[in-house]
Amino acid sequence: MFITKKHLSRRTMLRGLGAAIALPLLDGMVPALTALKQTAAKSTIRFGGVYVPNGMAMADWTPAEDGTAFAMTPILRPLTPFRDRLLVITGLDNMRGAGGPHASASSKFLSGVPTISRTDGPEILAGVTIDQILAQRWGQYTQLSSLELALDGRDFAGTCDAGYSCAYTNSIAWRRPTAPLPMENNPRAVFERLFGDSGSTDPAVQRARRDTKQSIVDSVTDKVGEIRRTLGPHDQLKLVEYLDAVRDVERRIQLAEKQSTQELPVVDQPAGVPATFTEHARLMFDLQLLAYQSDLTRVVTFMMGREVTGRTYPEIGVPEAHHLLSHHEDNPEMITKLSKLNQFHSTFFGEFLQKLAATPDGDGSLLDNMLLMYGSGMSNSNVHSPVDLPLLLVGGGAGRLEGGRHLRFPGETPTGNLLLSVMEMLGEPQERVGNSNGRLPLDSLSEI
Repeated sequence: MFITKKHLSRRTMLRGLGAAIALPLLDGMVPALTALKQTAAKSTIRFGGVYVPNGMAMADWTPAEDGTAFAMTPILRPLTPFRDRLLVITGLDNMRGAGGPHASASSKFLSGVPTISRTDGPEILAGVTIDQILAQRWGQYTQLSSLELALDGRDFAGTCDAGYSCAYTNSIAWRRPTAPLPMENNPRAVFERLFGDSGSTDPAVQRARRDTKQSIVDSVTDKVGEIRRTLGPHDQLKLVEYLDAVRDVERRIQLAEKQSTQELPVVDQPAGVPATFTEHARLMFDLQLLAYQSDLTRVVTFMMGREVTGRTYPEIGVPEAHHLLSHHEDNPEMITKLSKLNQFHSTFFGEFLQKLAATPDGDGSLLDNMLLMYGSGMSNSNVHSPVDLPLLLVGGGAGRLEGGRHLRFPGETPTGNLLLSVMEMLGEPQERVGNSNGRLPLDSLSEI
């Protein structure tokens, strides 16, 4: 890292540009060497929760081997380049308490709450999720305390657990026990929340701005040019690469909006959402990358699908609705298709990890300074099983996560124990999370 006596404020570098474009951490933003020594010991750590719905083809997820000798199973195989960063965790469950199977699966994923309230009205009750505990602690340092994203729309034309509000299946982020947060699936809305647009919340003004087809990056070109002249060669390259990434995401969103009038293969996607799952998933992961890179937020939750989703995947030869396929009745052909679908999801997650690993952050990469939790709130979907859940942690955790291991815990170990351990690893220890009854020994095989 190049140390300079000059200090450029990230929040004020582009003030007055007419668009709120945040910047990645540049060397020129680092204070003088003496200040750097005081802050170098504590890296900026981030958290992300990525949820996949309707359980998993468990035979193709669970490694047969424990410890460091585990082999990558078919569903985990897209993550092979990051095997040494993976902590695969099996044996945990959410069987204590009550709740509809799908409603419980998603609402308990990051809360570990023992029970949820049975209601199809406004009297919902679950538990605060760890992402929102982190958002309360870390939000003081960022423009957005957290970001909640999804691929299925809120108006998804599916069903929910009988007797349970769809609020339980529509979100994995709960700010309060009675307040789930909406998950945004429209890339345009996410982009504008991150980077701004017209400077006005008036829909007519925003619509007129979009009609000009002018890129946000283009609108600040002159000012960016002035700033570049004050930066060192390394910072100049980093700034150009970052703005090119922002421009590329904006271009893809505009292309999706042009295609939104065409007939879509998935009927529940609203206008402005890409026509294919592939482009939509990649776009939403890229928006997360930009949010982390610019330090607009340090907490993101992402639902790759909502529980009970009826989405189909014709692009990989799976025309059956996901929820229907998850009730495979032990039919080998249907299980094979479910496994193929699960692998499809993990492929996009693997691509995201690759981009995080390639993005510099401090003395390492974004992946080095992140802890990501990936998995589902259900295992064998055919019987709605909340036992032996498919879960993994990945990233460097700012030096706190030891990967390259498969840890198998004894039955009836609550998922709250994992969440309690995650919070401790993130430097925000809690006395209790959900149904926790102790910390998981994630740092030592011998203690299990």
